[in-house]
Amino acid sequence: MKTGAEIIAHHLHDAGCRTAFGIPGGEVLALVDALTQSGIQFVLTKHENSAGFMAEGAWHATGAPGILVATLGPGVANAVNVVANAHQDKVPLIFLTGRVDAAESETYTHQVFDHQALLRPIVKASFCAAPSAVGAMIEKALLIATEGQPGPVHIDVPIGVAEGTTPEADRVISAAPRLGAPSADVLERSIASLEKAERPLAIAGVDAVNEEAGSAIQAFCERYGVPLVTSYKGKGLIDETHPLAIGGAGLSPKADKVLMPLIEKSDLIFLIGYDPIEMRVGWRNPWGPEKQVVEITPVVRTHGMHRVSESFLSPIAETLSALSEAKPRETWAGGEAALARADLANAFTTQGEKFSPGHVYDTLRKVLPENTVMTTDSGAHRILLSQKWTTHAPRTLLQSSALCTMGCAVPIAAGFKLCAPETPVATVLGDAGLEMILGELATIRDLKLPLVITVMVDESLGLIEMKQRAMGRANAGVDFDGTDFPGVAAAMGGKGFWIDDVETLEREATTALNRNTFTLLACRIGRRAYDGAF
Repeated sequence: MKTGAEIIAHHLHDAGCRTAFGIPGGEVLALVDALTQSGIQFVLTKHENSAGFMAEGAWHATGAPGILVATLGPGVANAVNVVANAHQDKVPLIFLTGRVDAAESETYTHQVFDHQALLRPIVKASFCAAPSAVGAMIEKALLIATEGQPGPVHIDVPIGVAEGTTPEADRVISAAPRLGAPSADVLERSIASLEKAERPLAIAGVDAVNEEAGSAIQAFCERYGVPLVTSYKGKGLIDETHPLAIGGAGLSPKADKVLMPLIEKSDLIFLIGYDPIEMRVGWRNPWGPEKQVVEITPVVRTHGMHRVSESFLSPIAETLSALSEAKPRETWAGGEAALARADLANAFTTQGEKFSPGHVYDTLRKVLPENTVMTTDSGAHRILLSQKWTTHAPRTLLQSSALCTMGCAVPIAAGFKLCAPETPVATVLGDAGLEMILGELATIRDLKLPLVITVMVDESLGLIEMKQRAMGRANAGVDFDGTDFPGVAAAMGGKGFWIDDVETLEREATTALNRNTFTLLACRIGRRAYDGAF
């Protein structure tokens, strides 16, 4: 017979998991040992929040659910943010936590609280492992984490269950149920709408990425001349050099000035795996009641952000194939979509000679290989980077775009690079975000990951300072003194450089690609560098 911990590890290994991240405590030592013995590498991090983001990076690299391990009490509490992020950003995360046995908890209170009560609002499901049902539980957990819109599932593992043998047979992981075929009557009406449409438009998002629907979307858009707008997570579903790829959207008022008129001019909108959780207030009800809107979705939408005319609860590729029974016709005869694409690109063209965020992003895109996976976190830098960064494939610009967590960029990059060592991986984040997770530079050093880390140094919470100023409020709580980032990089076992011009950035970023440790490029852009940028 196997222990409960061994059964959990066995099923996770069968699901394709090869890495787990976290910080061990006495209550999870059996789990850590079982994961290791099963062939799943356990990676020690400096904080559970970073561990969860590394697990997300590993999922993007491998397709297998991420694994986060935390001990009871403070370990669980530390992980709340990243679990909530996984819920909003649709990340399949198995969150394993330690728990004292029920009888002991009646008379022992140190670090003991109800993990499940804390986590239930931010997970798809929460289980407490029980003898004789551990295999059934982990099967259910994996199915729930990956079906429909992916998300986190919590498993509380009492010490006695983890360490004790349990009389149950090994089980085989079941296949997730398929979505239904496209509804015939909805299909008939949608085909009729498509055949009549003169200015069709598509908007795609995170669910299309998770269904790996990029090639199906491109074929559909090409057949019917449908321009594609994506959320930031949807960037790369069609190579952004393609003439039908308009660009990313969701946060920039400057982009909205181009895209909202295009939406207004369209006479048919396809929402393809589009979840507006990434979008801001300007994307609430962006079309009127007369607009024909057809949605393809893996789940019933309850967000209330906008209305739709028709809805397919079916797989994207299969549905687009069925819609392709429609007869093609000429679209956008007035050239409005092509003009919008050009206008959007021009709106974010770097201006002036002074070293600016735009110069940084242009230089990195020029120097770094086309297949580079770029990560970024929350702030003004992310909005501009997401508009400017040309993406050639999905999952090559990774970010927290629903919960928008500061400091996530570096651990996501580390998790990806660990699991895909041949892929170049880089990250852009703000100085405030980097200061939140400086300890993980030591984790990256220990893992010997040659990441290219670019920190935008403006000594301010740039995005919040802009909002504060726009509201006429006094400057408070947004500015801070500078950190010697090259010195920190050296202390943590990496290489660091101050960057004040394009030439230096180009040289050091190029050199960084061939190092066997991380490189920290500290770009001094100065305060208020993002004014008018997005």
